[in-house]
Amino acid sequence: MLARMKAILNMTPPVVDPAMYQTTLTSSAKRPEIVIFAAGCFWSLEQIFLKHFPPSKNKGILKTSVGYTGGNALFSNPDYRSVSSGATDHAEALKIEFDPGLITYEELVEFFYRVHDPTTENSQGDDVGTQYRSAIFTLNATQRAAAQSVTAHVQARRFAPRKREIVTIICDVGSWCDAEEHHQLYLFKNSNGCECPTHRLHW
Repeated sequence: MLARMKAILNMTPPVVDPAMYQTTLTSSAKRPEIVIFAAGCFWSLEQIFLKHFPPSKNKGILKTSVGYTGGNALFSNPDYRSVSSGATDHAEALKIEFDPGLITYEELVEFFYRVHDPTTENSQGDDVGTQYRSAIFTLNATQRAAAQSVTAHVQARRFAPRKREIVTIICDVGSWCDAEEHHQLYLFKNSNGCECPTHRLHW
């Protein structure tokens, strides 16, 4: 946490054009869909999804944004400092807009499980607190059922043999608040930024 706060204070000016990490719908799908994940530091989570599904390569992800969700409704416009304190109960989260004609919701959920540790409650690596919880925020009943199905499959295949239990929360999404602009694409703008060690391919 301290390292991340120092990194923010010592930030270099952004040199990345956000348009490089966005694209438009190209399949026959009628409209984009959205998935929202929380899995520790949102800088690293955004980075690993964009590295493996770069919009420029037409692999399904159209656009990402980091922000805050899942918190106390009394805090309608949280900022990084208040969320980091744990007082608002928001999670650092990643919103992904994707082309369902190129990649499915289920594939993105499985990848989410591949790139963090879903068995540690309210922590990823050295980042500890409710803002770092593992969560899938669903937008409708179809997403909720799909997330539950993928979770059961991943638990049985990947974690039960090691006697570990997925503690990821699956819940309806509440209000969403975009994080401050300097947090968007942070690790692409700041090559020396802190990366979470659990955000890597685990299988």
